[in-house]
Amino acid sequence: MYAPAGVKTSTEYPVPDAMKAWVLGDPGELSLREKPVPVPKKAEVLVRIDAVAICATDLEIIYHGPPALIRGGMPHNKNFTPGHEYMGTVVALGPGVDEYRIGQRVTVEIHAGCGQCKRCREGMYTACHNYGLNYGDVDKGHRANGFTTDGGFCEYQVNNINTLVAIPDGMSDEEATLVVTAGTAMYGLTELGGLVAGESVVVTGPGPIGLLGVAVAKALGAQPVILTGTRDNRLKIGRELGADHVVNVTREDAVTAVRRLNGGKGVDYVLECSGAPNAVNEAVRMVNRGGKLCLAAFPHQETPVDIAEIVRNNIYVYGIRGEGKSATHRAEAFMSQKRFDATKIHTHTFPLDDLPTAIRYAKDRVEDAIKVVVKARGVSAAHKVAAE
Repeated sequence: MYAPAGVKTSTEYPVPDAMKAWVLGDPGELSLREKPVPVPKKAEVLVRIDAVAICATDLEIIYHGPPALIRGGMPHNKNFTPGHEYMGTVVALGPGVDEYRIGQRVTVEIHAGCGQCKRCREGMYTACHNYGLNYGDVDKGHRANGFTTDGGFCEYQVNNINTLVAIPDGMSDEEATLVVTAGTAMYGLTELGGLVAGESVVVTGPGPIGLLGVAVAKALGAQPVILTGTRDNRLKIGRELGADHVVNVTREDAVTAVRRLNGGKGVDYVLECSGAPNAVNEAVRMVNRGGKLCLAAFPHQETPVDIAEIVRNNIYVYGIRGEGKSATHRAEAFMSQKRFDATKIHTHTFPLDDLPTAIRYAKDRVEDAIKVVVKARGVSAAHKVAAE
């Protein structure tokens, strides 16, 4: 039985020596293997993974590689386990850890910066200069589970204590996997200034980050909040999460509609979550002079940008990576206080053993899937569970 030297465990939460883990082979190829249960070091804990959500970035990594970076290169055929939006239960403590207790439920941030580079010292650990340079040697350097180190499509994983977010007992496993998604939206709004109460905000793209971007913006007091997209069913969920107006861009020009809905003028902020080729230029034309634009999605190809429009109108453009500056903690606070219902974007649940099917649902949007969750326990392999 699992009993590494210097690691605190409990008989109430027994840990095996080996675990099931999905391993990435060639692009798009995952196989279920047995791996040793990892051992937490100083300032680390072992998390029993109870649930993990599938992110669009997981699909990018599995099928294409970037932004994962394993040993300085692509992640394929390197015994790498992807997955990063997970939650679980602390079941072992590394040497000296007393910030968390065994049996405590947590959700996790992705990035544990090296703590030594310029960006980490500024609190920008998602932009750590040591990103991807330390796979297999985590004593020094950045660690991003599911990107540069093994992630959550398995039964157990080690996390730095700085990546843990405690969650209340009343928060379900599925909802807890969505904290990091809300945290990304929160980070974007933080970089735009944070104090958005009474300010006008457009969110472009009703994917998981965009939908929770609407929820976070409204919870922060933004007025009005306008959501643009192409799918009526997702725009409807946006309404339920707090959008004052929604625009289906297949039926109306997005820029014209936004300005009409905002009294004939541009908005103060745009949170761009679609990654569409024309999204940046449209967002630039949606904001008023001196407005701010945050890019939270990455297109699949180089995108032309009207720099002259940006310069002439004194528009500020920000790019964010992940859920930095402790935004996940602030998002969890909103969720635990029931400021919005993130579970509205959770549509399907599958068992861990059926991860390939879960990925197919997420990738192909089967049955209008939005956020698909995989659980290591408590879900029958014989059927999926669709959210209400």
